[in-house]
Amino acid sequence: MDIQELLRLVVEKGASDLHLRVPSPPVLRIDGLLGPLEDLPGVTPQYVKECLEQLTTEKQREAFYNELELDLAYSVAGLARFRVAAYFQRGTISIAIRQVSLKIPTIDELGLPPVCKSLALRTNGLVLVTGPTGSGKSTTLAAMIDHLNKTERRNVITIEDPIEYVYHNEKCIIAQRDLGDDFESFSVALRHTLRQDPDVILVGEMRDLDTIATAITAAETGHLVLSTVHTMSAPQTVDRIVDVFPAHQQEQIRFQVSLVLEGVLSQHLLPRAGGRGRVAAFEIMMSTDAIRNLIRDGRTDQIPSYLQTGRQHGMQTMDQSLEDLVRGGMVTVEEAVVRASKPDEFRRMRM
Repeated sequence: MDIQELLRLVVEKGASDLHLRVPSPPVLRIDGLLGPLEDLPGVTPQYVKECLEQLTTEKQREAFYNELELDLAYSVAGLARFRVAAYFQRGTISIAIRQVSLKIPTIDELGLPPVCKSLALRTNGLVLVTGPTGSGKSTTLAAMIDHLNKTERRNVITIEDPIEYVYHNEKCIIAQRDLGDDFESFSVALRHTLRQDPDVILVGEMRDLDTIATAITAAETGHLVLSTVHTMSAPQTVDRIVDVFPAHQQEQIRFQVSLVLEGVLSQHLLPRAGGRGRVAAFEIMMSTDAIRNLIRDGRTDQIPSYLQTGRQHGMQTMDQSLEDLVRGGMVTVEEAVVRASKPDEFRRMRM
């Protein structure tokens, strides 16, 4: 199969990812589980190189051979968009490809928490979606931007690596900027974005001190900033942001974060009980006065107890979300226990 046929197979089988790695046959990830296409031969170095040439431009290949890594977006008309990551392992090229739907799913279609709608319509502040790689963070943010696009008139600028979902102007005007093609670094692009009359800024990932500092400044100066962080919980997210800064700045950063942070959604994907597909579990932290005080005072270890009792504010712990999913028959107890913050307590509660 050439790469185009493989990409069509990815879509037909509902796979989230395709891996091409010498000497294995192509491997698909379906509902979170990896499975080789055993009826196909193992891929060769030459085959993977030819696939890379079909997926990339000459400029992208030059960058790849210089840096030995490459991330890009690739589209097949009428089929889907894909996020492509090329890299070397043991001296041979490997490619990981993730499917991104041409259609942006809505908040309701994804079954996201209702607070996603209100957070998307905030006029300023910082909203973070967190979770491990492959947990659907980009899709959640895309659904929130899509809701905003259908609801309010705003100038939205996205800074991504690479561009995944493509937005079409409805009520909003949306500019999408791609690392490598449209800018050279997140922090520099974010600083310049502040001069482009944005109302809303989506930063694909807050990955370094300069980007985090500029995002906080943007949120302080009347912009809504949406971004992702690779953390597993809301308290851990706050600590990660603060810990990026030198010790002498951390008290000031805690104070700034306590003022600008509007909400944190930490998500995990679990296999759906009794059938194909996956379902998301969410820990939700909304910035009430009590939460802001905990952040400012560095008492993030006390946040979980406030999440547990804060349902009237739209908050919940991950374990509460898992409990709801198990009770609704959406996921099995066994899968929920694996993701629970206190597995033994969760198992006893379900027995």
